[in-house]
Amino acid sequence: MASHYTLSKLFPIQSQLDYALDDARTQQEKEDLVYHYLKKIDEEDLKIPDFQTGLEWLNTEEPLSFSKELVGKVVLLDFFTYCCINCMHILPDLHQLEKRHSVEDGLVIVGVHSAKFPNEKVLDNIRSAVLRYDICHPVVNDNEASLWHELEVSCWPTLVLLGPRGNMLFSLVGEGHSDRLILFTDGALRYYREQSQLKTHSVGIKLYRDSLPPSILSFPGKVAADNSTKKLAIADTGHHRILVVSSTGHLLHVVGGPKRGRQDGDLSEASFNSPQGVAIKRDTVYVADTENHLIRKVDLVQGRVSTLAGVGSQGTDKEGGAMGPQQPISSPWDVMLGTAGGAEDNVLWIAMAGTHQIWALFLADGQLPRGGESKAGTCVRWAGSGSEENRNNAYPHKAGFAQPSGLALAAEEPWSCLFVADSESSSIRSLALKDGAVKHLVGGERDPLNLFAFGDIDGKGVDAKLQHPLGVAWTHEQSLLYVADSYNHKIKVVDPKTKQCTTLAGTGEAGDSLGPQFTKTSFNEPGGICVGGKLLYVADTNNHKIKVLNLDSNTVSLFHIYSECTDSASVKPLGATKVPTLPKSAARKDLPPVVVSVGQTVVMSLTMSLPEGVKLTEEAPSCWALSAEGNEWLLESQVTSADIVDLSQPLRVSAKLPAAVTASGSNPSLRLSVWLFYCLEEGKACTMKAASFTQPLQIISSPGEGEVTVALAHSF
Repeated sequence: MASHYTLSKLFPIQSQLDYALDDARTQQEKEDLVYHYLKKIDEEDLKIPDFQTGLEWLNTEEPLSFSKELVGKVVLLDFFTYCCINCMHILPDLHQLEKRHSVEDGLVIVGVHSAKFPNEKVLDNIRSAVLRYDICHPVVNDNEASLWHELEVSCWPTLVLLGPRGNMLFSLVGEGHSDRLILFTDGALRYYREQSQLKTHSVGIKLYRDSLPPSILSFPGKVAADNSTKKLAIADTGHHRILVVSSTGHLLHVVGGPKRGRQDGDLSEASFNSPQGVAIKRDTVYVADTENHLIRKVDLVQGRVSTLAGVGSQGTDKEGGAMGPQQPISSPWDVMLGTAGGAEDNVLWIAMAGTHQIWALFLADGQLPRGGESKAGTCVRWAGSGSEENRNNAYPHKAGFAQPSGLALAAEEPWSCLFVADSESSSIRSLALKDGAVKHLVGGERDPLNLFAFGDIDGKGVDAKLQHPLGVAWTHEQSLLYVADSYNHKIKVVDPKTKQCTTLAGTGEAGDSLGPQFTKTSFNEPGGICVGGKLLYVADTNNHKIKVLNLDSNTVSLFHIYSECTDSASVKPLGATKVPTLPKSAARKDLPPVVVSVGQTVVMSLTMSLPEGVKLTEEAPSCWALSAEGNEWLLESQVTSADIVDLSQPLRVSAKLPAAVTASGSNPSLRLSVWLFYCLEEGKACTMKAASFTQPLQIISSPGEGEVTVALAHSF
């Protein structure tokens, strides 16, 4: 039986190279050092054990093995857990590597998901994270961390670079090693190419995102309300944009999207990169542009987006003090307007997840508690040492946070504090506005270094247990704090006077049901929450929806977004495609009924073929539309039209049935209509053809899960 090695065998050998690289002055010196090291380490043949059989894989057609598909490849293993901010920080480095070297060039990146929280062991939740972070390489769910333990990995993230025989070459621990990662990877590919040990075969990568239908919202991270104007701001994180809607759901502004970017300017030109936190006051929206490492301002009156803080790349400064546009910051996750030694709302509080701190961006002159005066535009650390801890302290700079991700302001006496959802310590903390003292409220553990004290227990103070909470919201009338207990898929409520924490809504299991009672409603990693009058708005992140909890009637409903913008300057929202009228000449096909259960998803998979010698016309985009005439409730808040750009794969159009069906609409029909514009490849003649397919549904009331696929084919 072949012997296997751990990182403890590799580190002493690699440390000699690391010291030499620190002293090297030129790039050529570094490349030569790596090349000579590779000759030595290759002879050691430090092979690692293969992936266990039976593991779940994403983004691949089948499981991968070092003895089969990965033979002849330089493999980069990324040991990560999807909640970890440091793991998120190295994803741009991995994206850069994937652009630099393809699978055919000999490089395969494999994410080895090794969960911290129980919720992160569930494949569906990992799948959502893979989509959310745009991960395009294979990911294996090593839910018992078998390979982690066999290699003696000790922290997230850890990168391990392997040679074409599954032999260890290098390892990098933590973030901030992009230059060395490129140096090691380039060197390994060069060395093994010269040794003729690389192979050019593909490994069957199949991206899960390519099979998903479009949606109005994509992983909404946060939601904020302005009660004076009855507007909501929604961070449509997966679409890289901000939506401003009325409290009745009418879309007023769409800013950014659908692709990630970093551009100021007119609302129609601006772009974001996975924005999370939002704060809205009248016609101004403040945005935590998380993956751009920026704080942005959206001026709806002027129709402009500007940058208030950050330089557009991840910063490591844990003190701050520079003017905003010159101050590097790191992964801001939430923002909240407040007052500090000056005029009302003169400061924007920032949950700086990347450095585990709370920062202040002064919108006007002011002063922090226990601090000197700060001029307008100053961006500075307020609380948190920068160490990832659950440490409470009377002095704000000596306290420690662990990936703070949500903020709520309770400015009135006797509270006078900022509540913080401290996600990695699974606790809720308070930060006093008068003196900056950091105190524990609920969850977590008394030991400041224990970041594994999580669970789902209602109780008082430290006896209550949460699991990676991401959002908090304060209601002044009731003096209660609402918590998005994200990984428990619940909304909880905390009385700060008694420190009692109880479940308000959610079953504790990931799902998408609308009770309508609180306790029968299910969520899927809700990330944001805000109060609007007697309503509680919840960003139900992995369900791609906003849900509304009525605190008077104790019922839950879906917040419907009506896609027609009332502001003519606004941008057409993603997924809203204008479709032509179905012509009389269109082919029409009535299908036999299909039996489905409430809660299931009906997928109409249509394979289309064109006559020989023609191609789709780019100038007149082809499109599809889904309708349910007389039963529009079937398709509420779902995308019902989009462009068709590729016929090489079947068109997949899905409709998720609600959890309950009205008596009058128990046997509705779905109609899928398609319009194809195509021309002879020489461009001499063009035409439009259309077809529609009517699918009757026999809906049974017993709840079901999964998909019911109807396979269709049509030749034009």
